[in-house]
Amino acid sequence: MDDIKAALRRFIEDNFMFGAGGAPLADSDSFLERHVLDSTGFLELIAHLEETYGIKVGDDEMVPENLDSIDAAAAYVTRKRG
Repeated sequence: MDDIKAALRRFIEDNFMFGAGGAPLADSDSFLERHVLDSTGFLELIAHLEETYGIKVGDDEMVPENLDSIDAAAAYVTRKRG
């Protein structure tokens, strides 16, 4: 799961943070609370997860518990890949 977390961190930093100053993003930090992702950003994250990890994110799975942090997204991908 550490490899997934590292890859997700790179994706988030490269596509959404643009070298933004301030405190670094912790694995458990909420993307919403830290204003890292908006609704379009979450759709981009979902597309990335589906393409990169060969999973399908169902409409009912698009919830903060699955996607609102590096920890949550990595755990979700791990569960989906079984």
